[in-house]
Amino acid sequence: MPAFGPVKHRELVRSLQQLGFAGPFSRGKHLHMKKGNLTLTIPNPHKGDISVSLLSKILKQAGISRDEWEKS
Repeated sequence: MPAFGPVKHRELVRSLQQLGFAGPFSRGKHLHMKKGNLTLTIPNPHKGDISVSLLSKILKQAGISRDEWEKS
């Protein structure tokens, strides 16, 4: 997994897939990834990296700790 810091959209999706999430699926204006009953909203790809604060919010919703993110 990438270090806990700004990440590219592609890295975020790939890392979440390695942690067991399926997708991304198109639904409305944003992409979504699923794992069991949990559905995560993923930001749309854009030119810049996904910020630390947004990454932190996504991981919190997914129930993934910072250590788990960096070690997996």
